[in-house]
Amino acid sequence: MSVVVAVKPSARKRNAKVGRLVAAEGTRHAFGSRAAAERWAESLSTGDGHVWIAAAHPDDDDDVDCYLVSRATNAKLEAAYDKRRRRLRGGEGGEQQSLGGPE
Repeated sequence: MSVVVAVKPSARKRNAKVGRLVAAEGTRHAFGSRAAAERWAESLSTGDGHVWIAAAHPDDDDDVDCYLVSRATNAKLEAAYDKRRRRLRGGEGGEQQSLGGPE
């Protein structure tokens, strides 16, 4: 039995290895089993953005069994928010300071 996995845009955006793989080999990949596809996803996640295998919905019109997906986030914006929140609280473990307080 063959398991066909399609790469979703979220996985390409979050993981550079996946992006290079799609450019070189396309967006669809076949595996002997779902376990083999999950091992593939795990190997792609090593040292880069986390990707995983998700089953395709039974009513999905695509001719695939699974998708390689990731959570699409903007890590730079999230980090900026965290940095601002820490600064407003007075450092890593400090108390929150008022806006009119000494700097």
